[in-house]
Amino acid sequence: MKTTRNPWKWIPTLYFAEGLPYVAVMVVSVVMYKRFGLSNTEVALYTSWLYLPWVIKPFWSPFVDILKTKRWWIISMQLLIGAGFAGIAFTLPTPFFLQASLAFFWLMAFSSATHDIAADGFYMLALDDSQQSFFVGIRSTFYRLASITGQGFLIILAGFLEKSSGNIPLAWSITFFILAGMFIAFFAWHRFALPRPDSDTGKAAHTPKEVMNEFVNTFKTFFTKKGIGVAIAFMLLYRLAEAMLVKMTYPFLLDGRELGGLGLSTQNAGIAYGTVGVIALTLGGIVGGIVASRKGLKYWIWPMAMAITLPNIAYLLLAIYQPENFLWVNVAVATEQFGYGFGFTAYMLFLIYFSQGEHKTAHYSICTGFMALGMMLPGMVAGWIQEQLGYLNFFIFIIIAIIPTLLLIPFIKIDKEFGKAKK
Repeated sequence: MKTTRNPWKWIPTLYFAEGLPYVAVMVVSVVMYKRFGLSNTEVALYTSWLYLPWVIKPFWSPFVDILKTKRWWIISMQLLIGAGFAGIAFTLPTPFFLQASLAFFWLMAFSSATHDIAADGFYMLALDDSQQSFFVGIRSTFYRLASITGQGFLIILAGFLEKSSGNIPLAWSITFFILAGMFIAFFAWHRFALPRPDSDTGKAAHTPKEVMNEFVNTFKTFFTKKGIGVAIAFMLLYRLAEAMLVKMTYPFLLDGRELGGLGLSTQNAGIAYGTVGVIALTLGGIVGGIVASRKGLKYWIWPMAMAITLPNIAYLLLAIYQPENFLWVNVAVATEQFGYGFGFTAYMLFLIYFSQGEHKTAHYSICTGFMALGMMLPGMVAGWIQEQLGYLNFFIFIIIAIIPTLLLIPFIKIDKEFGKAKK
């Protein structure tokens, strides 16, 4: 049996499969529930709870290392994700669609978070250092393609089916059946294509007691780091505005003009935010990475903190003028998403910086848990706030939400050389 395979055979499909369920849980669910008639308060609250598996992911990641192989976890989770998509598809036409579909979304969220742990670990086991460096851009590209597919093409497809069939539950049911079929295909392909590296043993190198001691020590050393209070506050607040905005973007695009929205069709909303927006987000991240590598995180943290929120003025302008021209909608969405991608670079670099030292991999995982919590909590109340304020005042509130982050930045200590490319 071959223990190695050409990485081109499995890395693109593996990271496409990693990105798709996350987008489905975080974004596609928002559009679907909005089209089913739920209020903005309900949409934001229910879908924000789905962040929880990524918040608590660090607590069970050690057990993915201990139990079974990472290859086994990847294949098993893809099958579960496929079953979750099928469960949603079957239950959407029923009277109890909300409770049932949320239950299946929860199954998918936990399966997807577990798949993330296993896939990232497997990547390091199956490739040598040079291959890891070479394919890091490839994996990011296919993760982004999954994002475009999920919140772009699939939402456009659902909109087309809504229009052609006149039946919203049927349209979304077909869309999720397609997703289920894709994951059955991923499951079948990866059973064949994934290599079997010798180091992927699925057995702890130490006794269970030693593993538990190491687990406790990992958290102890993290929470005793110098500046931990300011760092956690920064992790939770840096994306405060974006965490609320992302839950209300699609509702704003879809709601009628009499409600303060733009009244777009599902298809056009998918084009603007799910396609044009994701491309702009990707370009912003690329530019952010390039400039940060030249002068480092300390130099760029202020401009990037401003970039992640000030472009939200584009949504304020959309709410004021409610343009009929679809081009202006795309320009506004692209502007905000480019700024978000550019500004998010500083956030990711800070997580890497704060994770340095012993247990850096585990500490980075804990940081990503706080990152997810920083998206979950504001997102839960975003719908209620919007319904109390209306879209126009909500976007003003979003812009003001940058203030806590700006107040924190002067207290963050960052090495001047961190983030710069080595010469």
